Amino acid sequence: MTDSVHSPHQQVQAWLDRFGAALTAHDVDGALALFAPESYWRDLVAFTWNIKTVEGRDQIRDLLDSTLARVQPGHWQVEGEASATGDLTEAWFTFETAVARGRGQIRLKNGLCWTLLTTMTELKGFEEKKGPRRIKGAEHGAQKNRQNWLERKTQQEAALGSTEQPYVVIIGGGQGGIGLGARLKRLGVPTLIIEKNPRAGDSWRNRYKSLCLHDPVWYDHMPYLPFPDDWPVFTPKDKVGDWLEMYTKVMELNYWSSTECQSAQFDEAAQEWTVHVLRNGQPVVLRPQQLVFALGVSGFANVPKVAGAETFQGVQHHSSQHPGGEAYAGKKVVVLGSNNSAHDICADLWENGADVTMVQRSSTHIARSDSLMELALGGLYSEEAIAKGVTTNQADLTFASVPYKIMHTFHIPVYDAMKQRDADFYARLERAGFLLDFGEDGSGLFMKYLRRGSGYYIDVGASELVADGRIKLKSGVNIERLNAHSVSFTDGSELPADLVVYATGYGSMNGWVAKLVSQEVADRVGKCWGLGSGTTKDPGPWEGELRNMWKPTAQPQMWFHGGNMHQSRHYSEFLALQLKARMEGIPTPVYGMGPVHHLK
Repeated sequence: MTDSVHSPHQQVQAWLDRFGAALTAHDVDGALALFAPESYWRDLVAFTWNIKTVEGRDQIRDLLDSTLARVQPGHWQVEGEASATGDLTEAWFTFETAVARGRGQIRLKNGLCWTLLTTMTELKGFEEKKGPRRIKGAEHGAQKNRQNWLERKTQQEAALGSTEQPYVVIIGGGQGGIGLGARLKRLGVPTLIIEKNPRAGDSWRNRYKSLCLHDPVWYDHMPYLPFPDDWPVFTPKDKVGDWLEMYTKVMELNYWSSTECQSAQFDEAAQEWTVHVLRNGQPVVLRPQQLVFALGVSGFANVPKVAGAETFQGVQHHSSQHPGGEAYAGKKVVVLGSNNSAHDICADLWENGADVTMVQRSSTHIARSDSLMELALGGLYSEEAIAKGVTTNQADLTFASVPYKIMHTFHIPVYDAMKQRDADFYARLERAGFLLDFGEDGSGLFMKYLRRGSGYYIDVGASELVADGRIKLKSGVNIERLNAHSVSFTDGSELPADLVVYATGYGSMNGWVAKLVSQEVADRVGKCWGLGSGTTKDPGPWEGELRNMWKPTAQPQMWFHGGNMHQSRHYSEFLALQLKARMEGIPTPVYGMGPVHHLK
């Protein structure tokens, strides 16, 4: 099906025309003939009311058989210019369904579709009030007893949660809950964000003093309101906190700080939640129809049960509770763990004069920050990408257009190049005894993040301290027991200790459901995160998407939102559209919900 006469744009438009005609005619066989035997269709809400990838012609047939009659897709048009490299042709396109407008990306190999991305961008009749649709904000003319903007805003804020119930309650007011709240606000969905801390951004302010974002600024924008163009590449934690606090005010979000969820129950008959919260110490009952857990990518802190912990006379705490190293100058510290938090905390303690030892139980992937930015992120998230016209939205969609089944093949060459570029650095780490890996298939950091949410460190300086011995290292061992003033290890050795930090990660987010709703509901929805790759800490079977994230769960009207700042920004759009459609009574039959295989 190759065509050497027509331009890439014409080739893609011809494919879209044939595809659109087959779908309009309900000719599923004709549509399937346009896909390569190895092909992938990733849909973000537009066809499936789900986040779903189908793989191969048989699964694509099932998707079309199940959705085509109601979706009624059409108006397939190439957007911008297509590009071609060898036998691969790529292009963006727009399309419509019966209820929505969408945008997508396609890769053709020798004229047949290899990968297809379809995403919903807006619901017809329920578009955001932006651009030419923006509200006036003022009522011209004379009117007695009129309310100004502040009076109306104050009145609405006082009513929500008391005389008027929110349609959505978001538990968790970090960047995830705030970004989703902004999306829902623009769509006119009454939403209340509850946060236990006194101020928006406190979840960042409360961490150890030296913490900065490891991801660069271009990757971290919030929806609608990007950072200024002089914002630092790596944002310090208190600066993030202040930005989030400002954002909640500027975006006029209904944000209850100093508010903690005590429990939540779903009323099947009323099809609503009963959510008990304490707001400034006073009990309040909320009755939303939709409940979103936005408590970060992880659940409860994993604190190992260590023999003798009750006899230890020093200090011990999880990394999430680490206040910083200022109080530990001259002290002996043992940090259990070797991933991001462990490295950051070890470096912080060393800078404050502590004698610190990192305990590495298993191998860790290390990616130097500069190499990661240049080799992995630079094509989409950098000043160079901006100069080439790559917007944040286009970068996000490009990232989303690669199906998870083959994503590792895109990453392996990147990390092969990183191995060569930083060979001396890695050699010095290994000479220090550090156990290195690049993932089980050599696909590096981001695949580890997707598969298990752990097992890596973005090096912003701590690895140099490990390599030259300033941070001491015990690798391939675990803590066997704590003594009154020391730590004993599984290799028979012992170290004195005044502080033990457990940088041992977190459990699945459904742990919060077990605490706040019930264990039964937590087990019904199952584990959050992971792809089912069959690699370490990501047991199969293959899921093809991140479990339970940003999409319907086995518990009706309950959702999970989180991830890094890039994922929170990108996927909040699709979660918000799902919630808006339900509020407006648009039918949302979900295609492709799979069985629950893992509970935690």
